[in-house]
Amino acid sequence: MAFDSLSEKLQNVFKNLRSKGRLTEDDVKAALKEVKMALLEADVNFKVVKQFVKDVQERAIGQDVMNGLNPGQMVIKIVNEEMVRLMGSETTEIALRPVKKKNLLQQIKKLWKIRCSLRQRER
Repeated sequence: MAFDSLSEKLQNVFKNLRSKGRLTEDDVKAALKEVKMALLEADVNFKVVKQFVKDVQERAIGQDVMNGLNPGQMVIKIVNEEMVRLMGSETTEIALRPVKKKNLLQQIKKLWKIRCSLRQRER
């Protein structure tokens, strides 16, 4: 769900760049401002977003559009490459252990007791 929202916001950002033959600094900065906001709204760490935007901006400003690509697609290509570089191109599997019912029930009971004690304090 969060990825759908982020994807939708990023698509909207690049609609404005489709009619240009060359990426200007202002075009890239405007698009990256929106990318930055979309990533921050998706709860990406501020320092990661700041470095990511800086890296994309350095690569995208003034870059000639490749044959067959419009400026929006070129920026998307750069953003994609930087995201892959940032997150890594390899996939790893997360090893999940099954939770024992007894342990889960104990945790639920503890949380319920804490909740009840907090409610009593509020009264």
